[in-house]
Amino acid sequence: MKVYFVTSNEGKFREVREIGKKYGIEIDWIRRKYLEPQGSDLEEIARISAQLLAEEIKEPFFLEDSGLFIEALKGFPGPYSSYVFKTIGNEGILKLMEGVEDRRAYFLAVIAFWDGEKVLTFKGRVDGKIAREMRGDKGFGFDPIFEYGDRTFAEMGEEKNEVSHRRRALESFFEYLKSLK
Repeated sequence: MKVYFVTSNEGKFREVREIGKKYGIEIDWIRRKYLEPQGSDLEEIARISAQLLAEEIKEPFFLEDSGLFIEALKGFPGPYSSYVFKTIGNEGILKLMEGVEDRRAYFLAVIAFWDGEKVLTFKGRVDGKIAREMRGDKGFGFDPIFEYGDRTFAEMGEEKNEVSHRRRALESFFEYLKSLK
């Protein structure tokens, strides 16, 4: 089975492709940026993004949107994670967290799948905490500051793919695809 994944992020594509192989699902890359509507709900943003892309892409496809939600910052950066990473980065998040004891955080991933008629969504979440400094050189985005257990995602390398929010959302999505056979 083959399905198209729309993203401009090569790191995300590689991660998704590897997980897909374990389910016998071939992932083809539609490499492109797309206008992402703004809002406070990640699932709604993903759903609307897929509906807008469905006007241009005729075959079934999926996209993934994810965010880092920090409890002490009332869920910030959440759906604004990409913008926050581009503007203040990991250093900025660490600065915001200086002196904060409650470091609980979670990553949430939402898959929006356009099946040719409607959009279906699948979610995955992983809980952790914000590290006190950047650690590790693998991964991308907020991986160097997100601790899962006693290591950051950036220290885990490929092991991250076994426990990540994206994997959890993809597992749900790929199980759904397999059920269609």
